[in-house]
Amino acid sequence: MYEKLALYIDGEFLGEEGRKTEEVSNPATLEVLGQLPHASTADLDRALAAAARAFETWRHSSPMTRSEILRKVGQLTRERAQEIGRNMTLDQGKPLAEAVGEVMSCAEHCDWHAEECRRIYGRIIPSRKPEVRQMVLREPIGVCAAFTPWNFPYNQAIRKICAAIGAGCTIILKGPEDAPSAVVAIARMFHDAGLPPGVLNIVWGVPAEISDYLIRSPIVRKVSFTGSVPVGKQLASLAGAHMKRVTMELGGHSPVLVFDDADIGKAAKQLARFKLRNAGQVCISPTRFYVQDKVYGQFLEAFVETLKTVKVGDGLDPDTQMGPLAHARRIPTMDKFVENARQLGGKVVLGGERIDRTGHFFSPTVVTDLPEDAMLMTEEPFGPIAPVVRFSDIEEGIRRANALPFGLSSYVFTNSLQTATRTSNGLEAGMININHFGSALAETPFGGIKDSGIGSEGGTETFDGYLVTKFVTHV
Repeated sequence: MYEKLALYIDGEFLGEEGRKTEEVSNPATLEVLGQLPHASTADLDRALAAAARAFETWRHSSPMTRSEILRKVGQLTRERAQEIGRNMTLDQGKPLAEAVGEVMSCAEHCDWHAEECRRIYGRIIPSRKPEVRQMVLREPIGVCAAFTPWNFPYNQAIRKICAAIGAGCTIILKGPEDAPSAVVAIARMFHDAGLPPGVLNIVWGVPAEISDYLIRSPIVRKVSFTGSVPVGKQLASLAGAHMKRVTMELGGHSPVLVFDDADIGKAAKQLARFKLRNAGQVCISPTRFYVQDKVYGQFLEAFVETLKTVKVGDGLDPDTQMGPLAHARRIPTMDKFVENARQLGGKVVLGGERIDRTGHFFSPTVVTDLPEDAMLMTEEPFGPIAPVVRFSDIEEGIRRANALPFGLSSYVFTNSLQTATRTSNGLEAGMININHFGSALAETPFGGIKDSGIGSEGGTETFDGYLVTKFVTHV
């Protein structure tokens, strides 16, 4: 059974009754799965009031209580992973193994925040006079508004919810209307774990309308958003106008530098598989492939041959390795990237077209011989398209990798310690992966620089955006 969709406000699940709804469909089959209720203005006001009221008590709650609830949600996550993952495959499209894997890994985020919230420390500053005591306190910022995307519905929501709740804040979250089942499932688990009413609230609706209403509210003190750069800048501007703190995890256009001393066959196979994770709809997906001249042909052959073996299909088919794109609107976008590449002299050596079957399917695609001003080299495709171009030396590789205003993730493949050090020092990105893919773990910070965002989620930095610093001095 697909998840029963609902709002979650002040400890209550609220259905369609008298509310506008929208259809949620399966991107692989186009089957309508359910009706998602939109929050009315009265619903938003109720969520704001509930979050404000709950904050007055939750801010003083014991870290042990917060930890216990987060641990319970981690346990429930593992118990319900198969069901949640199946529903995520139905409404988002990713293969079932990827969906279940996403849910299972998020249990670790619950566990991590359960531990770290018990260690939110202040400090004593030695004073200049013996009769003076100087203290630094870390206190929850207040009611948070969070907005999460459709590509990793469970992961993106649980990170923000755990950080806010663990810090002693309350939160109103608007998840992705296209793939809502995972967020509703999260609300049910916190409800079952005994979270007090009002600490977590889930709303749905027209994204621009919901974000504008919540961010402008004087009740909201913190805004967290994961999504595109243009929308993130718009929301950050609105939050800034009201002097509200923000955490922004925005888009990227992740460069890959493959040096001639790397294990080329291994790198090509690893990158091909990682590129097609979630059909390329991943903010840290490798999207600009720079391969050193000497090994360019060898890499390209191995890369293409690996992609040719990938089975594309319905995510519920156990043999499927890549599912559909999440929305119908993504297909014309892929066509536009390919058309622009061809117009500028690019060669499509694999794929380049939609797959003729029901659903939003696009073939794994590789494009070569592109100029630096091609769309594929300047704009994030967010799909299963990989541009592969040459570079000569390390200076050129770093320069071209850093040429765009994005700075989320980057990848380097080399067996030279000197090259690894130079690239890790020179690349402008919040996360640098050398010879493997090691980002997005619960214990490591996740975030970008430049146009790719503000702040980090995860790691020991996870609560920074949800706490304020108070200095107290007395005699």
